[in-house]
Amino acid sequence: MNPSTTQARVIVDELVRNGVRHVVLSPGSRNAPLSFALHQAEQEGLLTVHVRIDERSAGFLALGLAKTGTPAVVTCTSGTAVANLHPAVIEAQLTNVPLIALTADRPVDLYRAGASQTINQHDLLGIPTLHMPEGADEPTTRSLVCRAIATDGPSHVNVPFRPPLTPSDDAWPVSARGGPWTATDRTVTVETRPSELPARTLVLLGDDRPERLRRAAELGWPVIAEPTAPNGLRHGTLLLNAGLPEHLRPDAVLVVGRVTLSRGQQALLKDTEIVHAVGDQAFWPDTQFTATRASTWLPQPSEHDAEWLQAWQSAVKNVSAAVDELLDAEPWPTGLHVARDLTQAMPSGSLLFVGSSNPIRDVDFAGERRPDITVHANRGAAGIDGSVSTAIGLALNHQGPAYALMGDLTFLHDSNGLLADRVPDLTIVVLNDDGGGIFSLLEQGAPEYGRSFERIFGTPHGADLTALCAGYRISHSTVDGQEEFRSALASPEGLQVVEVQAKRDELRVLHQRLKSTVSTVFSR
Repeated sequence: MNPSTTQARVIVDELVRNGVRHVVLSPGSRNAPLSFALHQAEQEGLLTVHVRIDERSAGFLALGLAKTGTPAVVTCTSGTAVANLHPAVIEAQLTNVPLIALTADRPVDLYRAGASQTINQHDLLGIPTLHMPEGADEPTTRSLVCRAIATDGPSHVNVPFRPPLTPSDDAWPVSARGGPWTATDRTVTVETRPSELPARTLVLLGDDRPERLRRAAELGWPVIAEPTAPNGLRHGTLLLNAGLPEHLRPDAVLVVGRVTLSRGQQALLKDTEIVHAVGDQAFWPDTQFTATRASTWLPQPSEHDAEWLQAWQSAVKNVSAAVDELLDAEPWPTGLHVARDLTQAMPSGSLLFVGSSNPIRDVDFAGERRPDITVHANRGAAGIDGSVSTAIGLALNHQGPAYALMGDLTFLHDSNGLLADRVPDLTIVVLNDDGGGIFSLLEQGAPEYGRSFERIFGTPHGADLTALCAGYRISHSTVDGQEEFRSALASPEGLQVVEVQAKRDELRVLHQRLKSTVSTVFSR
């Protein structure tokens, strides 16, 4: 049994043993071990789980449950999700309510390493934090849970979990055993003078200062860039996810900015002998500690390998044709269709804000790479918070057409952002698949977890976006076909919502087919 699952089961068992009967759960990835354990406990009649999409609402629901004097728990994933609990914790603190905030965290070695959805959660909620050691033994885990329950007023228990995050059996309860995962033994050299990288160097661009990203993209090497960075090869991430064939493999990788979207990126960094990370002072992006060199400036090419560059250009061209052929054969719409069609249809000079979770990955996988549009996203902590408001702020300050692409949960999370006193020309495209489509593509979306998936990860909400927008007096339309969708994008006047309704049930299979398509191109 993996340490994360073991520890989560002990935590939930101790909550039950101490009389906790209500837990409010907001779905997420890093809190998956707790989600599975809570669902199992609910199935056995040990407690009641309440599921809420919005962590702020979840916190206040738990506050109401705890006002009777019996401790209630609210639990969520890492990053800005935790910050959304702060208002409820403040109220609990001022009224002495036994509210327990049980937050999942990333391991501490990922702090200041550029990891996604990673912030310093220690004492974030304005009350002392009980820091649960990663992979702590059973006595330590139970002791800290007991302290949280015994606290007068609200308490905060922060638990770092390391993958694997999904269970492999149904044992309950179990003793916690196993220590933390050991990081790679590779060492990094911080360079103080300019150096060169070999001719076959691949550039990975993530979230960073625009000027540095632009200069890195102009070094003459192949560039795989996340959507907010410039000059990336179309479908570049798909090439990495499928596994590069030998003739495309680099001798070195230059990483500029925080690359957080693709596991293919991380696999490449593990397998490459020279990894040069560029960042500010001691903050260089290196979530897996794979960097062998780090600097605050960009290294220069020793030379360029023309044959290798041509091989990359040819591979991208062939993959692009194969991906378009696959999508054209698939029923419209999926997130990949919408990302492709939107980025192709936007007028020159447009601005695009992309929400977290699947939309940013859909744009990364299938979107058109255009130097004549500007792409923004909240990739600092990679949360879904405040996306409507962020998009409106960008549009108000942009001279030209503005668009936003986000999922239904992201849209609902900040629907109050539609209450704007100054309305920009902004078209918000909402891909509505009635829940958390991103989880379909993660480990918890595997068939063996199908029994619990919809309840704690899929979280269908059934919200009527037409009625919601009518209540806010915002223009809304639902499109059913590709041509209708493109037509709805043609006149970005005022604030309008264009809803595209999709299904989640075939999403995992489609992405597997996408990866297989790229692998087939490589094998020709």
